[in-house]
Amino acid sequence: MSDINPFLYPLKQPDFNLRLIKQNQHWRCYQVEFTVIATGYFPGGKIARGEYYEPTKTDKAPLAILIHGWGDHSVIPLKLMVDGLVCQGTACFVLYLPFHTGRLSKELVFKLSHLTPDEWFAGYQIAVTNVRCIIDWAGQNGKTDLNSITVLGLSLGAFVGSMTMGIDPRIKAGIFIVNGGNTGKIMQTNSVARFGKKYRVPEAEYLQNQKNYFEYLCEVAEKGFDNVPPAQRTYLIDPLTYASMLKGRPVLMINALWDEIIPRQASLEFQRACECEMVTYPTTHASIWALYPLIVRRINLFLKNLKSS
Repeated sequence: MSDINPFLYPLKQPDFNLRLIKQNQHWRCYQVEFTVIATGYFPGGKIARGEYYEPTKTDKAPLAILIHGWGDHSVIPLKLMVDGLVCQGTACFVLYLPFHTGRLSKELVFKLSHLTPDEWFAGYQIAVTNVRCIIDWAGQNGKTDLNSITVLGLSLGAFVGSMTMGIDPRIKAGIFIVNGGNTGKIMQTNSVARFGKKYRVPEAEYLQNQKNYFEYLCEVAEKGFDNVPPAQRTYLIDPLTYASMLKGRPVLMINALWDEIIPRQASLEFQRACECEMVTYPTTHASIWALYPLIVRRINLFLKNLKSS
């Protein structure tokens, strides 16, 4: 087992508990709980949660793992997509991230805006291993087409999804909404005021950090991810570190031209590294959902092309 990769874990029988909560003529929806097996600690506890939507008319269904962004409200646009996807024969697993208040005790909800670097790292570690455990479970449930597993992530969920796809070849395709890479650049150049004092550093320090990071990426490209110890642990939770590992697999990025949180340059860096398709809409990070019908249409076209290829 690699000493570098923080998303590895001992393989064992997935411990998933499913409870049927609703159904219709097209799907059955189960509330799901499973044990967190990441080695990192996060105040979200040891139980992961989600919802699994199983098509009723498909024996071996493609699987889409949907991962929300920061804030509980970010689950809403993803869950609105579920009915259409399942009616087309795609099973959907909506994962609640360890940062979701449904996975936190009440006293820890208020800590989310004050996470320590260790807690951020552990949160990502748990989120990525949660996705990998879902794939483990899907591989044993007998109802999943293992050649058709897609991750669909929004913002923070796109970070998690793209990192997972980079290290797990079982994920065949990715859809990443308002996504980017190079978190040092994102924190330094975004236009969100609340990030200003907390994450930005003096310009000279920022430029040196960027130089160090790109030297690390060049070394990873030459020697392989598992063979290059990072100078900073944050490199291991940066989507750009894993972007080149997505080459050759279908990836769709959907981004906002005037994204105030993930600057366009950070999105372009990720796109160039993974050589994927990117659709850009003239919106901000949050207002991109004003174009919800266009986004859903574009996602459906991407998934349709996957099935026909």
